[in-house]
Amino acid sequence: MNAPRTRVQRRPVHGVLLLDKPLGLSSNQALQKAKWLLRAEKAGHTGTLDPLASGVLPLCFGAATKFSQQHLDADKTYETTVRLGLKTSTADAEGYVIEAREVRCTPGQVVEVLDRFMGPISQVPPMHSALKKDGKALYEYARKGETVEREARNVVIHDLDLLDMQLQGDVPFLRLRVRCSKGTYIRTLGEDIAEALGCGGHLSALRRVVTGPFVASQCVTLQDLEAMDEVKRLGALLPVDVLLPGYTEVSLDSDSTGRFLNGVRRRGPWVDCDQVVVYGEHPRALLGTAVVHGGELVPGRLLSPIEIQQILEKSPATEPLLAEQV
Repeated sequence: MNAPRTRVQRRPVHGVLLLDKPLGLSSNQALQKAKWLLRAEKAGHTGTLDPLASGVLPLCFGAATKFSQQHLDADKTYETTVRLGLKTSTADAEGYVIEAREVRCTPGQVVEVLDRFMGPISQVPPMHSALKKDGKALYEYARKGETVEREARNVVIHDLDLLDMQLQGDVPFLRLRVRCSKGTYIRTLGEDIAEALGCGGHLSALRRVVTGPFVASQCVTLQDLEAMDEVKRLGALLPVDVLLPGYTEVSLDSDSTGRFLNGVRRRGPWVDCDQVVVYGEHPRALLGTAVVHGGELVPGRLLSPIEIQQILEKSPATEPLLAEQV
């Protein structure tokens, strides 16, 4: 007879964990692992990283999930290696080689081609992506050997730096650092650059080093998190409002705080603004976001009173680790 299973007792956890996602895990797998380690009730991430990519993946817990959408629009920076001469079915190392060509480009041609990919560009999303067509992810079609028409998308490449290159030998490659707008497919960018060089190619490595205001040096790994005790794991969380950088701050007294949390507009000497983060006074507590229009503070995404209380109390890490046996 099998031994009874034990179940982790979930708890309210609020904040942002900057995770250095490892290779081989999907973003959701990494999220679920971190959620289990923190025993969190509610969690989400701010945009996916492919299993073959590593790097900065902000994970949102509890009240932070209400503001994850704001971070989806953030610029991101990647370091990537483009393997020249071999084109694959997926534009990365996961696929099989579908074409091999000799690499004949010169360093001068590489610089010239990279310049052409700076600024606003148009990309056709890869078939092996989570983008949906008629309710199905593109990769579902691709796995069946089907190719469907995709509309080109406009993105912006803010910076495209050549870190290293080797154009001769058995493994010709380019190492690039790319700062880009949301929605940019680095696999497509690498494949398009290699195609423009006349040799074709695919991504052999990809790491996200910056997303919005967050950098890789701030991140913890799952291994780090596993080695921590309960107190240190909770201490690794950043406050919810790190997801709202650059927002204009407004503070409300206790009377206005209650009304604001009930969705009532407040009037005050505020300048019109589309991005406002609102705090209560005594004690200082995040209430949510708002816009100011015509001197009125209009509530946006709000924390619940219980979420605010839990954040202020900083949920203790001394509760039992395991619930009853099931």
